[in-house]
Amino acid sequence: MGTTQLETVPEPKYWHLKTVLGEALDSDFAVGEILPNERDLAARFGVARATLRQALEQLELEGRLQRRRGVGTTVAPPRVGVDVSTAQHEWPGATKDAWQLMDCAVAAAPGPVARLLESSTDDEVHVVRRVRVTHGQSVAAELLYVPASSVPELSAIAGASGPVRARAVLRELQRLALDSQDRAVELGSARADDAKELDRLPGAPVLVVTTRYIVEGRPAAVSVATYRADTCRLTFGDSGDLEISEHPEERRAS
Repeated sequence: MGTTQLETVPEPKYWHLKTVLGEALDSDFAVGEILPNERDLAARFGVARATLRQALEQLELEGRLQRRRGVGTTVAPPRVGVDVSTAQHEWPGATKDAWQLMDCAVAAAPGPVARLLESSTDDEVHVVRRVRVTHGQSVAAELLYVPASSVPELSAIAGASGPVRARAVLRELQRLALDSQDRAVELGSARADDAKELDRLPGAPVLVVTTRYIVEGRPAAVSVATYRADTCRLTFGDSGDLEISEHPEERRAS
């Protein structure tokens, strides 16, 4: 990675530096490789560290870099495609599902989720927690809310917990004939629990994908998945359908 003269460039210094760094990432670095520290990079390009940080932040937002606690700034792998179309209707846990089961608990439905389920906030639901991992890193965290009425046979395993109960919930859901699903996407900021799960700082940009599963004309489950905006991109499948929520109250509440 060589030096460059920035003083005569009409665009902002950090923006030009971002372009130069981006070209260097393509030619000089491999996925997962750690960049030199900020002091060395700033000296190499003859810029202030504040200018360098702006350039690095832009590259991070574009998914080119990742800042990992205890590691440093590394070259990011290709972004994970997030299919937001509803052309194919499948329950979570179906064939080729990329998610890993983590836990399952019984809790009261949060207000926004209860409204999506058309139920009361006093009604308890099964909350299945899952994560999606790529290149050894968590890129998304999901909470799947399932009313007890959707999986009545679970009373037979009342004593089960954790992944065992989570698998049972998904298994019972897959017995139901799924009519349709609707999906909404919005840009958000990582809350403390999301940030910890995704190895991000609180407030980092995330994509929140909310999916409602319909059986016999009524909501049978709601999924709220939080994706790292720096490592994921939206895809639309063949249908190209997408609903963008403009109502903050419909965001994840857990």
